[in-house]
Amino acid sequence: MHRGMKRFVETVKRFFEKLRHYVSPVFVMLLVVSFTLWYIAKLNYKYTTEFEVKVNIDGQRFTVPCVVEGVGTNLLGYVYASRRINIPLSELQYSKVRDADSVQELGAEPEFSDKIHIDPSSLQNAISVRFSDIKIISIGVVPDIEIPETK
Repeated sequence: MHRGMKRFVETVKRFFEKLRHYVSPVFVMLLVVSFTLWYIAKLNYKYTTEFEVKVNIDGQRFTVPCVVEGVGTNLLGYVYASRRINIPLSELQYSKVRDADSVQELGAEPEFSDKIHIDPSSLQNAISVRFSDIKIISIGVVPDIEIPETK
């Protein structure tokens, strides 16, 4: 263990030894139990928060920032589960755009690549269908993706 860390642990141990003379262990245990029950009761309320959804659209992976609303227990489950959702491109509305590559040599002709711009409202609807017990209020910026290769 690091020397500074040892001193910290020893200081914490001494603090709890002194505290034990003034506070009953039963009181501390009941305080922890009451806090836990209070926290569980608060999770039954509706909350609105920001949440990053990991999306896979035909092999193109990215994250989309979303504002979601739901019961605390459901939101907590989604935050810690953090799974990636698969959405086929055929379910989304999109348009093809031509994007100039930002990195190029001085004096060179710009190179263009074809990309897909996904309609944010169609992506929001597709994400909402997959999250049945929370409500997707809005989504952030959706990056343009490469055109997936057909098999």
